[in-house]
Amino acid sequence: MIDVFPFAGYPIAVFGLGLSGLSAAKALVKSEADVSAWDDDEDARQRAADEGVPLVDLYGIDWKEQTSLVLSPGVPLHHPQPHEIVKLAEAENVEVICDAELLVRTQRAAAYIGITGTNGKSTTTSLIGHIMQVSGREAEIGGNLGIPALQLEPLEQEGTYVLEMSSFQLELTRSITFDVAVLLNISPDHQDRYAGMDDYIAAKKMIFYRQTKPRTAVVGVDDDFSRAIYEQLKAADDQVVIGVSGAERVHGGIYTVNGVLVDDTEGHETPVMDLRENPSLPGRHNWQNTAAAYAATKSAGVDPHAVMACIQSYPGLVHRQEPVALIDGIGYVNDSKATNAEAAARALACYDAIYWICGGRPKEGGLKAVEPYLGNVRHAFLIGEAAMEFSQFLDGRVPMTVSGDLKTALSDARKLAKKEKAEGAVVLLSPGAASFDQFDDFEARGDAFRDRVERLPGKHLDPSEEPGIFPGTRAAAEEEGG
Repeated sequence: MIDVFPFAGYPIAVFGLGLSGLSAAKALVKSEADVSAWDDDEDARQRAADEGVPLVDLYGIDWKEQTSLVLSPGVPLHHPQPHEIVKLAEAENVEVICDAELLVRTQRAAAYIGITGTNGKSTTTSLIGHIMQVSGREAEIGGNLGIPALQLEPLEQEGTYVLEMSSFQLELTRSITFDVAVLLNISPDHQDRYAGMDDYIAAKKMIFYRQTKPRTAVVGVDDDFSRAIYEQLKAADDQVVIGVSGAERVHGGIYTVNGVLVDDTEGHETPVMDLRENPSLPGRHNWQNTAAAYAATKSAGVDPHAVMACIQSYPGLVHRQEPVALIDGIGYVNDSKATNAEAAARALACYDAIYWICGGRPKEGGLKAVEPYLGNVRHAFLIGEAAMEFSQFLDGRVPMTVSGDLKTALSDARKLAKKEKAEGAVVLLSPGAASFDQFDDFEARGDAFRDRVERLPGKHLDPSEEPGIFPGTRAAAEEEGG
């Protein structure tokens, strides 16, 4: 745990006692700050009290006495309106920050690599961290990825923090200037927290705040929003700018051609490796993620040959197109982290015969993004609050069953897949929706799926024994026509 020594003796308020908030409160208590912590949820307060965190009702304190408010990124900061606690703090000019800001203020000697984007953040963060660590660099990996910033280990001057940064965290982290900043893509998401796409895009662009050469911006160009940012940064010429793509050539960038990673940052196109041979990184979207990780780690000083070797050894990310089991010839894949339609579409592009479990708490935009890939879906099994909305969209497009919950959907999908005996059959949990209607988070949803799959009867094989049934074969190759 990080020693937050600059705050020792200062009165600090903490609001929101989930994973990151509780971690921040405990670190501040250990660092002898004068902590007042609160959460609107009674269970969260009880968990914090059990961990020795002092609870104070922040609705009734004198905010003139507070120096900082450490806010959970899940608490509304601006839209549709600031949370009441935010209003109280800002009325007295109390700074509002998050746990990543505490990390930056204490670990000033370390380098920082930041990764953001609507989709692919966790895979790319995990891959960059894997490359850094396996190549012999001292690196800590966390942030929005799952390990709160203050639970990471302290690093000296030669160390690097690899941080997944949500748009919410970027708005609450004011001191950081990333040595390497990665923006993967932008598509509509979290529109309940922003007045519109312009505000969401502005939050994402904060990852490049105050960058000057030789600091590096790695920017995906496979969507219009990110491409526009890439062109703006190139024109401004404040930092080194590297474009990355999983679909097309980028002059001076890193990109893939028919699945082959190409490095064009040194004035000539240099083939690096064939990404179609890595089943842990299937599909064009993961080719862009890999291009971004290659660009980021090369910019951080890792030798390209070492980067190549580390990419080849990358095992994949839990809850993101995670092969769980092969049972009686049917593959089972946990893609619980696909909490919006764009993420689900990327999974649907990678399989031939899909029995698709989808649904949860719907997000704005519904399932529109998956439409180009519905030809790969043999049957959809709908769960959660989104079941009715999703059924209206899918009606007439694919056969479907309203299963209601994950247990029933898995049973329904298994029975139909066994009956139809389709070649390359995959039961895919890729919800395209948030988890909060039936689960605490996407991890709990994915764990429940994995646990139930592992208890299914039948002949179980390790997924690695039959890699052809899982992604990285047909779909990945055909996306680029070769």
